[in-house]
Amino acid sequence: MVSPRSRQLAMPLAPANQSQLIRSNQKDEYYQTFLRNNANEAFQTLAGSKRWLDWRKEIELLSDLVYYGLTTFSGYQTLGEEYVSVVQVDPTKRQIPSRARRSLFVLCHAFLPYLLNKALVCLENELERGQESHSGVSRRQAAPGPWSLESWLRRWMRRAVGLLSEPQRRACLPAVFVLQQSLTLLHRLHVALFYISGSFYHLSKRMAGISYLRVMGPNSSDRTIRNSYRLLGAVSLLQLLITVCLQLNNFRQRQRARQEWKLYRNLSPQHTENSSPRAARCILCLEERRHSTSTPCGHLFCWECITEWCNTKAECPLCREKFQPHRLVYLRNYS
Repeated sequence: MVSPRSRQLAMPLAPANQSQLIRSNQKDEYYQTFLRNNANEAFQTLAGSKRWLDWRKEIELLSDLVYYGLTTFSGYQTLGEEYVSVVQVDPTKRQIPSRARRSLFVLCHAFLPYLLNKALVCLENELERGQESHSGVSRRQAAPGPWSLESWLRRWMRRAVGLLSEPQRRACLPAVFVLQQSLTLLHRLHVALFYISGSFYHLSKRMAGISYLRVMGPNSSDRTIRNSYRLLGAVSLLQLLITVCLQLNNFRQRQRARQEWKLYRNLSPQHTENSSPRAARCILCLEERRHSTSTPCGHLFCWECITEWCNTKAECPLCREKFQPHRLVYLRNYS
């Protein structure tokens, strides 16, 4: 790793293009994954599988903080930046970012996504817990450590949700899902804008005002590269627009189907008489589970609900465990 201070005045600098920034990011992700895997393996060997399952997200966060703390925060190039010979600069394009800007980037890039994901999961769980307690259905949850961040977030979310009325809770639960989807769409929008402008590949770098210069003079193919990525950005924006339209259409269809199901349930007296208040419910549709389907982590949902969920997000709605949709198990003759 080479300090950019010793190189920025020795060689001519030019704005880095999209391909260099993408290669740099891919190289950094490779080394980050390598560091995470080794840290997870060491922790699992020393503390056991149970503790590792409880702390794997924190271990990955610590690995990312160590990687960027030893490189960007310390004023050095990351391994990816050194690989493609680019250096970070502040908005003036004349000097490297200050320590405050580098600190802001590290926090936004590594810690903020972790904190936001934890907060949304805790909020979603508390809203679902409130609805289940109101309907007479209880679901046990693994209790986190008393001094962990998740425990603090859960207590804070429980107090905040306790201030809401029942209609407000029912309205907030789909709002959380919409917010989670919006974050994914925002990331895709930012990547498409990066393809067009070539300025910021990460939202965290845009927030910190950190851009890149390459330690080489401009070459003849630079304009061709930028034009190619501008075309890719336009296609990405079109694809994003189509995805938003399809998701809005699916959301309307689900709302219409839920209203029709509620109307049918209210008009059918046999259903209310035979249904038990303790019947198993699907947390996605909040109705009695039909065609029970298991995820690889062991949670049960309706077949229609979980397959529709996996079309947009290939993870368990409860524990956020990543999996491929073909690993869903349809439970035949399951009562």
